[in-house]
Amino acid sequence: MGNRFICMTKKEVKENGSRSKRMGRSQRKLLAEEEYLHKQALSMALHQHQLSQRFEGSMSRRIGSTSSRRRNLPDDPISNEKQAPDFLEKMITKKFILIHGEGFGAWCWYKTIALLEESGLLTTALDLTGSGIDLTDTNSIATLAEYSKPLIDHLQSLPEDEKVILVGHSSGGACISYALEHFPQKISKAIFLCATMVSNGQRPFDVFTGELGSAERFMQESKFLIHGNGEDKPPTGFMFEKEQMKGLYFNQSPTKDVALAMVSMRPIPLGPIMEKVSLSPEKYGTGRRFYIQTLDDRALSPDVQEKLVRDNPPEGVFKIKGSDHSPFFSKPQSLHKILVEIAQIP
Repeated sequence: MGNRFICMTKKEVKENGSRSKRMGRSQRKLLAEEEYLHKQALSMALHQHQLSQRFEGSMSRRIGSTSSRRRNLPDDPISNEKQAPDFLEKMITKKFILIHGEGFGAWCWYKTIALLEESGLLTTALDLTGSGIDLTDTNSIATLAEYSKPLIDHLQSLPEDEKVILVGHSSGGACISYALEHFPQKISKAIFLCATMVSNGQRPFDVFTGELGSAERFMQESKFLIHGNGEDKPPTGFMFEKEQMKGLYFNQSPTKDVALAMVSMRPIPLGPIMEKVSLSPEKYGTGRRFYIQTLDDRALSPDVQEKLVRDNPPEGVFKIKGSDHSPFFSKPQSLHKILVEIAQIP
């Protein structure tokens, strides 16, 4: 009996091991299929954007216009209730231009593109020079004008009487400030999303000094610098290590979006963020600016964002609780609601 019992136990162990292996293979297969579907959905979203396909949809509800008081919005799901037919008719500007921040590309907006287009709004996400799928060598980009060229070209191509709403994320705030200075007549509203809303004569890099240290010290000591023209020449760009990027930008973002970012982020050209931005009260000063603060942000702390708002007051300020520096990943519904609310402000 004893030997038979031991023999049966070994057999059971072997069978259990086989079942575990099969379950492991099945789980891996499911995960692989899920990841494939995620990538396929992202590819479709970007493909739709690139073809400028426009979808008429419905919104959960009319979000009333706001004053300049601060608002906190939860990341509630959007319902499928139909919107009154006059919703879009009452909006003067229905086209959003989305500008990414340092290291990102148009790909980062895929959730925002889908939400806005489902609401019947028109959306374009641009790759800045040397970003996303733009093939320009980041080491060759020396000025904010070069970096912002895709945005400027797009604004120049608009019909004479057409205006757009600009959304700039992180250092992309300097690009939409530059656009406000050069094409104020083309911009209905400028929305700074946890962004470098600089004052006249300020460098975008200066906004990040609390995290990165002074520009001079960073240029001398940072281990993240890239010397594209040779080690004996001034640095041309920088790029954080993956673990540092995760901690700075994606501390509340879904794992899949972080994985997407890790294979999509590109080096950051130094020239544009080290350039002092010239802004005039006659042009930039006449633009309608709004700021969206992210309250769990480790790249641009809430205190720094608060200081930006105090130093260069916008028309309205909004806050997203629980959002890291990438609200298009961590709080897409809350971001969407705020963007639509700002679009509706008379």
